[in-house]
Amino acid sequence: MLDAMPSALCLLALASLVASSPAFAEALPTAQQASDNPTVHALEFNWGRDAAITGVGGLLWIGSEALLKEQLAPKSCRWCDRSADGTDTLNGVDRWGRGLAAGTAEGRDRWDMWSNVSDFAVLPVGVLGTQYLLGRASGAPVRYFAEDATIILESFVVSQLVNQVVKLSVGRERPFVHVLSEDQKGLTRHPTDNNLSFYSGHTAMAFSLVTAAGTVSELRGYKHSWLIWAVGLPAAASVGLMRMGADKHYLTDVVTGAVAGSLFGVGVPLLLHGRQASAQPQRATDVTMSVSGNLGGVMLSGRF
Repeated sequence: MLDAMPSALCLLALASLVASSPAFAEALPTAQQASDNPTVHALEFNWGRDAAITGVGGLLWIGSEALLKEQLAPKSCRWCDRSADGTDTLNGVDRWGRGLAAGTAEGRDRWDMWSNVSDFAVLPVGVLGTQYLLGRASGAPVRYFAEDATIILESFVVSQLVNQVVKLSVGRERPFVHVLSEDQKGLTRHPTDNNLSFYSGHTAMAFSLVTAAGTVSELRGYKHSWLIWAVGLPAAASVGLMRMGADKHYLTDVVTGAVAGSLFGVGVPLLLHGRQASAQPQRATDVTMSVSGNLGGVMLSGRF
C-alpha cells in the first residue's frame, strides 16, 4: 500500500496542473462552463489583517525552525515512554502502529524523502491547482483565487505555528530514537529533532491545506467542491502513513496531527472568512444592461 502512494500523489499534482491551466478551461464547452448558473459568494477578507496573520505567523514558525531550534528544542525527552527504571511503557496502539515502519535505514530514509516531497511540493500544487480549477469552472473572478490561496496559506501557517509550540513543549521522543541505547541517541543525524514527535507537523500541514481548501470552496459555493474532499483527504492521510513508514512518528502523533490540522483548516475560514452578509452573490452568466436614448441617438451600456 505504501509503495503506491508517491505515484498517486504525483498523478494528483500533474492532473491538477493540467486541469488548472487556462488552455484546459477554455477547451471546455461553453454550455458546460456556465451550466446551472453557479452562485459564487464573496467572503469576508481583509488584505492587511490576513497578510499580517500569515506573515507574522510564518516568520515565527520558520524562525523557530531554522534559527532557534537548537536553543528551543528539548535536549532530553519529557515524554519518553519509559518508566524511571528504563522499562518500556509504550502503549499498545503505538506499538502496533510501528509495524508500518520500514525495516531498513534505506527504506525509512525513502519514506522520509517522499513525505517531504509530498507535503511541501505535490500536495500544495495539487490543492491550489484544484482550487483554481473549481473557481474557474464556477465563474469566479480571478481575484477570488488570490483570496482563496491566502486563506489556505493562512490556515496552514497558524496550524504549523501551534504545532511548533506543542512539539517544543511536550518533548516526546521519536520512535526511531526510542529504540536506541542511551549512548547512541546523541549520534543521530539531527539530535535537536530527537524529541519532537508529538504531534506530526507533516500530517497537520497536509490536513490543514486540504480542509481549508474544501471549506473555502464550500463557502464560495464552487461547483464540484466535493473533489477537494474526495481526493485531498486520502492524499493527506497518506502523508501521515509515510511519516510512520519513516519511523518519525507514532500512530497517536499522526492521528492528533490530522485532527489538529483539520480543526485549523476548517476553523480559520469559518471564523475569519464567512460569507459577506451584504454582498450580492455573483453568477457566472450575470449580465446587466441599460438603454437610454434621445433624439440624438441611443446609448447602450452593460456589465458582463
